[in-house]
Amino acid sequence: MLNARFIFQKHNDRPNSRLLGVLLALFACALICGLWLLVPHPLLPIVMALVPLGLLFVLKNPFPIILGFVIISFFRIHEVIPQLYTLRIPLMLAMGALVSLSWGLWAGIIRPFWTKELAIFSAFFVQTTVSVVMASDRAASFAYFTSTYIKIAIMVFAITWLCANIDRLRFASNAFVVSGITVAFVALFNKANGIGLVEGTRVTIGRDLGSTLGDPNDLSLVLLFPAGFALSIALNPGSARFIRILGLLTFLLMGAAIVATQSRGGLLGITAVAGIFAYRRIKSKALLGLIGTVCLGALFVLAGISDRQSGGAHEEGIDESAMGRIHAWVAAFRMALHNPVTGVGLDNFLLNYFTYSDFWDGQNHAVHSTWFGVLGETGFSGAIIFITMVVMIFKVVLRALQTLKGPFYTGDQGIKIQGVIVAEGILGALTGFCISGTFLTMGFMWPIYILLSLATALGVVVSREHRHAQVKNNNPDSNK
Repeated sequence: MLNARFIFQKHNDRPNSRLLGVLLALFACALICGLWLLVPHPLLPIVMALVPLGLLFVLKNPFPIILGFVIISFFRIHEVIPQLYTLRIPLMLAMGALVSLSWGLWAGIIRPFWTKELAIFSAFFVQTTVSVVMASDRAASFAYFTSTYIKIAIMVFAITWLCANIDRLRFASNAFVVSGITVAFVALFNKANGIGLVEGTRVTIGRDLGSTLGDPNDLSLVLLFPAGFALSIALNPGSARFIRILGLLTFLLMGAAIVATQSRGGLLGITAVAGIFAYRRIKSKALLGLIGTVCLGALFVLAGISDRQSGGAHEEGIDESAMGRIHAWVAAFRMALHNPVTGVGLDNFLLNYFTYSDFWDGQNHAVHSTWFGVLGETGFSGAIIFITMVVMIFKVVLRALQTLKGPFYTGDQGIKIQGVIVAEGILGALTGFCISGTFLTMGFMWPIYILLSLATALGVVVSREHRHAQVKNNNPDSNK
């Protein structure tokens, strides 16, 4: 099982967190009192009373702050619900997450550890950083690196270290499901009311705000991520019947919202999510293949793919949308051939499309593939590391499932039940990512890195519980 090596084993050498927390709270009060002299606003006394309490909460509870930052950054909740947009919630959560993480590491609230999965991610992060330095357009590459990717990298470690607890893992997976429900409801509402439709039929969210969810493909990606967790809740007996029914309804709701985006990558992804659960439960693989083919065809009909202005039935042969992807993939391969070690640089594919493509229709095109996107922007070396990282996530999740469901597992049954739900949720989401990633650009976005963090933390939890159970039961295999 996963062997996590803890960097800090003891908390006794840490400063007195309670005393320092009080001192920081007093400092905040003094600071606000000084502000009163400059801005004597009547609401300032209320702020003076709440800020120390809020500061103490942030310092002592890094998990909800960091999880909230991840959810707001990935699901774009402040753009899904426009009333929240002007509140600057991402900025506040980012500041709170940074303070909470720094304090948690210093005060010993967070226990860092190291695993092979974190090592391979670190290697990919270094590779990506090198690609930024060597990018053809360093300004664009550095802008994306500092605004998005560096935050993702920090959160990989934060989520992994904080979620090495089965209750937190289950809470995080439930939070992702609830966030997905919110996005799905708004997507279906927009579809029903004709709000923000692209090409007349494809639903989006926050297009007028410039949101990433304003692209139907990106919206389908966000909806696809929690679908695996919802279906895992529905199909595993570890939850109450009402919760399982709610999980199934949630999966169907997300599927309906993905159908409304008319994203072929999204449709393939949701089929793959359902398929991996069916594969683990249906013995006849021929029957499974027949069901999968019928369901995928039905989804394409329901989505109205043939009515799309791009990639519809009116386009003969290989449609324009598919042909555009092929041209983009060829360009990505040429980028890697020309720059095998570094690629053209992070977020530089679009800027280099004209240089490396034989096809030109007057505008640059996105790569529309996770694998070719990573290949073009980080070279062959980056693609190899990235694929290795994805394979390692699969391995740690499957190993955790094998341990939990194996005949020799004697650990806590609560951890077993909850661990299976989380593990199958990660497995479903990861399968959806890999299949849909062929047609959606997700190499440097949140999903795979969240799954990496959750899988690594789950592996640590299962390994630790299994090892403790072996020692407790005097199992002779425990010394191996």
